[in-house]
Amino acid sequence: MTFALSIAVSVLGAADVVSPAVCARLVMIGELGLDGRVHAVRGVLPAILGAAEAGFTSVVVPTANGAEAALVPGVKVVPVGSLRALMAYLRDEPPPVEEDEDDPPVPAPADGHAVRSGPHRDALDLSDVRGQADARRALEISAAGGHHLWLSGPPGCGKTMLAERLPTLLPPLERSAALEVTTIHSVAGTLPAGQPLITEPPFCAPHHTTTRAAMIGGGSRRALRPGAASLAHQGVLFIDEAPEFSTGVLDALRQPLEDGAVTISRAEATTRFPARFTLVLAANPCPCAAAKVLECVCTPAVRSRYLGRISGPLLDRVDLKLELEAATRAELRYDVDVAESSEVVAERVLLARERAAKRLAGTPWRTNSDVPGPELRRSLALPTSAMWPVDKALIEGTLSARGMHRVLRVAWTIADLGDRGVPADHDVGEALELWKGKRS
Repeated sequence: MTFALSIAVSVLGAADVVSPAVCARLVMIGELGLDGRVHAVRGVLPAILGAAEAGFTSVVVPTANGAEAALVPGVKVVPVGSLRALMAYLRDEPPPVEEDEDDPPVPAPADGHAVRSGPHRDALDLSDVRGQADARRALEISAAGGHHLWLSGPPGCGKTMLAERLPTLLPPLERSAALEVTTIHSVAGTLPAGQPLITEPPFCAPHHTTTRAAMIGGGSRRALRPGAASLAHQGVLFIDEAPEFSTGVLDALRQPLEDGAVTISRAEATTRFPARFTLVLAANPCPCAAAKVLECVCTPAVRSRYLGRISGPLLDRVDLKLELEAATRAELRYDVDVAESSEVVAERVLLARERAAKRLAGTPWRTNSDVPGPELRRSLALPTSAMWPVDKALIEGTLSARGMHRVLRVAWTIADLGDRGVPADHDVGEALELWKGKRS
């Protein structure tokens, strides 16, 4: 229990074991074991932030949470490993000599979460992906503009490899974003061991058995927990084998895709968790998952019904769609000479994001994917010469108004990557091709 330590000290103060005056204006957080040891708890960072906002300047936390609590400036952190050590501090006595025992880790949420973190970005590189030049290009566009991505193709064509390497193209988190992400993972109990501050974009890949509560968050009034959508905040949410997920679970993502946050309402309280992430959906073309088309035993109706499990409103919110094919033998052997590393591509992504940030300065938006449709028609309106691919698609009825806005956002990202002040017609054409579904 998070407040067990403070309750124990209150009892000791009432019994005159320790002076109540010494405890005044002192925040105490920690779980107290029967042996007197103080164990780590979840949510220390947001608790300390709240204490600082309330005017408190000193906090007592478990030793295992000390580094996390120290992230809050202007607050004196007193890490303690036992109730005896805390008593020594309150009495201004020398700290006791205690056995150096490893504190048990913070327990993982027991509310159905099926989330795995991606491998460390240093162990992954975009050049590991052989072939799939179009997919690597789409990944770069996604990273530069924060655009959602759909990948369809047979097993072994590189869908998962591509998704896992998307975080390696993203810039490191700014200080404010890092604190926000760390706060979410602190509440969820998923902070990496020995890493109090998360500085890299997170990567979450929930299993297809994930429940709705595990995807967007849930729990009881006193134990509301963020879900995978919030754990991927400022990073990547990878939905592999998307048609295997429950339709209700996937459609629950429509709110965070639009609002960048998840609101969980209960009779007693309402909690709002940030959830602004880049979504990557991946799927096999059919349920039999045959590696080769000739080996597939599925009828066209079965294929259509399988992919139809992904709702139209969800796919309508995805800017980039690719249908991948297995890499050829030549690509597997010789693509190493042309495949760029994550470092090279990440540099272009960073420059593109800086151009977008400069253009959007003074607005609440930071990336092209954030810009609302009306703004695209006003201050960011393109010349008529660049709009003909979109106009043609609108006349043919193959593009909706919402789709047009998504095409224009991607076109601006492509222009930023090419260091062009305004998208040209070929930028709009490439964006339109990616929105409709490009065959690699």
